Amino acid sequence: MTDNDTTTASGRPLVEIYHKTWCPYCHAALRLLDNKGVAYRAIDVTTDRARERQMIERSGRHTVPEIFVDGELIGGFDDLAALDREGSLDGLLGGRRDAA
Repeated sequence: MTDNDTTTASGRPLVEIYHKTWCPYCHAALRLLDNKGVAYRAIDVTTDRARERQMIERSGRHTVPEIFVDGELIGGFDDLAALDREGSLDGLLGGRRDAA
């Protein structure tokens, strides 16, 4: 996925994830979103200092991943996984998108 992968179905929340290529928590978050069938914008900040600064300004945090839904900070992978465990992630993302 690249920064250009920003397509979402009409009426679905915009999901953005700042990540680094070497980060296992980033891989886990991307995998969780993929398993949910969620369209998202993946923003690789591995070597892009300007985008990393943008991430820090938006989130107030220096860690990756940083995940936003409709511009609201969700947090990192632990936060995303906690929302999934408690059953509120699907609603936040506009319902399941896969054919499970």
